Parts: sequence; C-alpha cells; structure tokens
Amino acid sequence: MKYFSKLGCLACGLLMCSVVSNAQISSNPNKFLGNITTRGNVEAGGGVPSYYKLWNQITCENESKWSSVEGNRGTFNWSGADRAFNYARQHGFTYKFHALIWGAQYPNWLESLAPKERFAAMTNWFDHAKAQYETLPMIDVVNEAVTDKNGNPHQPGNPMMKETLGGGGKTGYDWLIKAFEMAYERWPDAILIYNDYNSIRWNVDEYISLVQALRDAGAPIDAYGNQSHELGDISASELSSVLKKQQDALNMPMFITELDIDKADDAQQKAQYQKILPLMWEAPYCAGVTLWGHVLGATWVTNSGLYRAGKERPAMTWIRDYMASDAAKNAVGPFPGTKKEASVYIRPASLKVAVGDVLPIMVRARMATKTIEKVDLYVGDDLIATMTEAPYYAEYAASKVGKKTLKAIVTTTDGTTYERRSQFQVARGTKREPYNATVPELPGTISADEFDKGLPGVTYNNVSRDKFTTTTTKDGAWMEYTVDVKEDGLYSIDVEVASTKEGGLFHLAEYTFDNINFLTDITEVPNTGSSTEFRTVHCSMKEPMKAGRHVLTLLVDKGGFCIKNITVKTVPVEGLPGVLKYEDFSVSSGEWVEYIVNVAQAGKYSYEATVSSEAADSRFTMLMIESDGNEKSLGTVSVPQTGSLDTYQVKKGIIRNPLKEGQQKLRITVTGGRCNIEKIEFICTSTGITCLTGDSSDSGASHNLSGQKVGPAYKGIVIRNGKKYIIK
Repeated sequence: MKYFSKLGCLACGLLMCSVVSNAQISSNPNKFLGNITTRGNVEAGGGVPSYYKLWNQITCENESKWSSVEGNRGTFNWSGADRAFNYARQHGFTYKFHALIWGAQYPNWLESLAPKERFAAMTNWFDHAKAQYETLPMIDVVNEAVTDKNGNPHQPGNPMMKETLGGGGKTGYDWLIKAFEMAYERWPDAILIYNDYNSIRWNVDEYISLVQALRDAGAPIDAYGNQSHELGDISASELSSVLKKQQDALNMPMFITELDIDKADDAQQKAQYQKILPLMWEAPYCAGVTLWGHVLGATWVTNSGLYRAGKERPAMTWIRDYMASDAAKNAVGPFPGTKKEASVYIRPASLKVAVGDVLPIMVRARMATKTIEKVDLYVGDDLIATMTEAPYYAEYAASKVGKKTLKAIVTTTDGTTYERRSQFQVARGTKREPYNATVPELPGTISADEFDKGLPGVTYNNVSRDKFTTTTTKDGAWMEYTVDVKEDGLYSIDVEVASTKEGGLFHLAEYTFDNINFLTDITEVPNTGSSTEFRTVHCSMKEPMKAGRHVLTLLVDKGGFCIKNITVKTVPVEGLPGVLKYEDFSVSSGEWVEYIVNVAQAGKYSYEATVSSEAADSRFTMLMIESDGNEKSLGTVSVPQTGSLDTYQVKKGIIRNPLKEGQQKLRITVTGGRCNIEKIEFICTSTGITCLTGDSSDSGASHNLSGQKVGPAYKGIVIRNGKKYIIK
C-alpha cells in the first residue's frame, strides 16, 4: 500500500469478483494474466485446455465492439459479449469490456447521420451497454486515438468520432475527455483505460502527450494500456527504457492489453517472451497482462498463437513455468486485490493561466469502501490546501511563469494514501476578466466578439476580435463569455451567423468541475448567401441553467462562417391540458419556438390553434421531446390563408400520439409560408378522467395529487370520492 501512494496509482472500484484461482496459470492476487475469446467462443477446443485452467481474465476480441453489437441501428445483439462476461463470473475471474469508442469497428450506419444524430446514437450505445452490464470491472473506453507525427490518425474513423463528441475544444482532446466522462457517469467503479498500439515502438511521445492531456484536464482515466502487438524484435533495454519513460511522465497504472509475439519459429517466440514478459509483469505499476489469442491462426496475427494443433508451443510452456516462479507470484501491482478502491482526479479550471490569475482547482475524490479523512493539494512542493470536506475545492494565485505540477494526496481514515498528479502552464500576458465592466445578464444578448479578456488558450483560441464578423471562423476556434444568469430555468439560444456555404458546425458548452456539459446540440450553419447576410440559427439548451455566474464556451467544430450576436431567451413553462399563448408569435419557414410543458395527465389530446397567414402554404409541426430524449411527432397544422396576419381563424385537430405524464419539451416549427400563432389550446380527450368546470355541483371534498384539500377555485387534477377529475 505504501508503494501505491508513491506511484500515484489511484483509481478503481469493485471488480466483478476475485481473480485468484489456483487452477489458473497466475496465482498473483494483485494482477492478472488474461486472454481473449477464440473465434467468438470462450473455449478454444481442439485439445486446448479449458479457458479457466489457463487464464484469469477475459477480453472479447470482437463481440463487445459497437459494430458487433449494433450492426443494425436499434437492434442490439449481446450474445457473444454475454458468453464471455458470464463465463468470467461463473469461474471467478475478471472481464474487460473492449471497447466503447473506436474509429474502426463502428456501425456503418453511423456515417450517414448528422453530427447531432451521431452524438445521440453514441449516447444510446453507452446507455444500452450500461443497461446490459450494470457493473463492469474494466473498460477500454477509447481505443487507438493517437495522431502520428505527420498528423495522421491511427484510424480513419477518428475524425468522425472527434466531431461526434464535440471536437478538440479547449484542450485539443475534449472529445476523448467527454468519452471518459460518459463512461464514468455510468460505471464509476470500473477501471477506465485508454488503449493504443505503436505506443512502445513508434508513437511513444504522441501517446504520452495524449494520455497526459487527459490526466491533466481531470478526465476520469484510471490507467493507460499498451497493446504491445509490435514487440517481436524489441530489445530488453529498449522496452525497459520506454516503459520507464511512460511511467515517469504519467504516474498512473499501466496495462499490457494485447500482447502477442508473431513468430513462426518456436524458439524465437519463446526467447522473445522470456525477454519481455518479466519486464512487464514485474513492473510495480503494471496491473495485468492480456495475451491476444492463444490458438495458432485464430486471430488476425498469423503466428502469434501459443497452441498448435492442441499442443503447447515452447513459449506457452515457459509462460506456465514463469508464472509459477516466486518473482511472478509476488510481483506488486497498483490495484491490490485487482480492485479499484480510489477514484481521484484533479481538474484545474484551465490548463493555462496568466501571471496574476487565480486558478480554481477541484479534486474529485471517491472511495469504494473506505472513508476519506483529508485531501492535501500541492503545487510543486508547496502545500496550498488541506481539505476535509467535499467538495475538495482550492484556489491558486499564479505568480511565476512556468509549468506547474499539481499533486493531490488523499488520506483515508485507516491511514492509507492515494496520489494523483496533474500539471498546468503559467504564462505572461493579459489577466482573465470579463470583456466589459458590467457582466452581461441572461436572458439577454451577447456580442460575439466581446469574449472574455485574457490569453489565447485561456479565454479564446484561433479567433481575432477586431475581425470577428467579417472573417470566417476556423476549425477548432472557441471563445468564452462570463455571464450572470438571473434565475433558474431552461433557455434557448439564437445565434446570428453568415456563411457562403453549408457545413459549418458549432455548439455551446460549459466546462464544470464534473464534466464538459454540452449546453446545446452540435448545430449546423446554413448557407445564408453571403458573409454579410446574417441569419438567426436557433438552439435549445439541453439542460436548465442555475442562477448565478457562469462561463459559457462557444466552440466552432467546423469553421467557415461569421458570427455576430448570441441571444439567450427564457423557455416558458406551461401546463397541459391548457393554453399556450404566443403573443403575436410571427415566424417564417424554418423558425421555431420551444416550451417546457408539464403534462398533468397522460392520454389522447386534441388541439385548437388560433392562427393567421397571408400565404397559401403556411403550416407548422408540433414535436414533443420527452424526458428521456425520445422525440414524438404530434402532427402538422395547416394554417389557412386568412387574408392578413391580423385576421385569425381557429384550426382544430387531433394530436397524433398520446402524451406522457410529466415535464417535457414542446417544439413548434414553421415549415411553410410565414404565419402568426396567437395561441394553441391542448384539450385532454381520453384519459379516463372526467373533466369538470370549477363550479361543478358534484358533491364531495377535493384533494390534489399530494393529498392536500383544495377549494373550488383550484384548477387541475383532483381526487373526489376516490376518482380523478380535471377541473378546468
């Protein structure tokens, strides 16, 4: 446990079960020797010993990848993954989910979706995985996202994955941070791993930089994974040097995740395993080794198998003997009992600050079974805060230029310590502060060029304030705005944009200490005709905002357009059944308005819309966005040509789908010629509840749904004589 503190190896939560079993090759209680499925099955057959007699960890080679599970959109096939998961549980060892995000084996249908739809599909993928596996011991959250020295991604699908998850953002790696946050939200007790190949031979520096960026930004990454496919001819000295370089830079647990030695010659394969496996296994920061296949010809690597025609190859015999040695059995690991006890992540508000800035810092600390006594936070060797109560928040006044190391030491009540490191940069330049002396209030309008004062990389990136509305934005640009939100509520956003082409993308986010919150969906910019012809693009906020001070970040996912103003409006909240009043809401095709509605009773509804139009093709659609994100069409209303916008008619109709009870979002979108909407009344027509007027003579006391007695002036659902009524 003392070693655990020195390394800064923090992390994990409960594993599915103990990995120790004397029947298996490895009996070390603090790390595993695992393998993968064979052609989709756990047992290899053909004379190869049963899996549980060899290995004490299992990874699906392909069965848990997104393309294998959801090859057809909306249809999930977990049978292959279930076989491995249930086998591990049955035989008392651990399982790794491989992999949530990978720019290779994703469903083909994903490519045909818009960015907003892709993000929804990816969220749905995470949600279905969570529903299938309530707890997971380990997860390869992201696989193979490194960009090489020439700027080429490891996988051709990575640019699409990056765009889907919000782009590079403030850190350059926001999309990966978002993936880890999504995983941690669902599986906080799992060991969350970043996994890549060529990380030991050819892209060492790029790999370290990526993992370091995730760690420093406070992403809930618990370990880094070296696939190790490329080590067939590496020397012991080179391997030792690289592993040390990685660990010195990262100070985190490490997994060897996909080790194989592609040698047809038995003696050469054995000699290479003898050279490299002890260096990996006996490294105290190594949490486990997964071999990638044990049957010759059963994986994508031709000669890597350890069994030929059911017989052990010499390398396998040596591995068995080595695992029985004292050196292998007693090797220290970063997760005692192969369980994640501590989740400790340092999240500075920014990875770069100016001299004179005050940097807020949050230590997110969570224990699986123990109780935190205190959290000590250091900048370099200087203790800046000792915190005994969550949230573990501190501030640092930046006074000297240079790279600064953050170190959090968590001490539990039994005296155990857990360590995490991070770093940030202090530079000379303008201190961070709002653009104007008076901070803009929301709801209200912000001029897009009035982003906060400060250094590039701190309050803005890749934009020029003095040419903001005349020069097109660049990919990856972002700007931050300090604002004061007047009151709690849900808001919508109108952004004035101009563009000579389609394809621009942006979204609004807020970088909190717990997450990168996407306040809006990734929004597409239309071709407005010229770079000076501005058009309003509407976005709805995905979640309510709390009253108080906020820093909003406008992120340009794909540039090529100009921005003028950002107007934030309150989204009204209404009750249904009832009347939605629009107060001369006059709109053109493509424009929309949203309401938060509280549906008092599920059931069928009709509508009466008071509308007007000078055009012959006016119409609007009604869409209900339910609390779980599902979208339900309520129908299209054809607006009659009334002669003028001031002459109204009432259009009646039936709502297409029944409404669910509870708070939801109603969107009205005009799809034809310009029209006015004065009001829409939603009428409950079939709920099994009798509708009454307030002066109904029905006898009996009335109570609301909370059991409180109400008088005759009360409007809404009441219980009277054991039955439900709606009083209108």
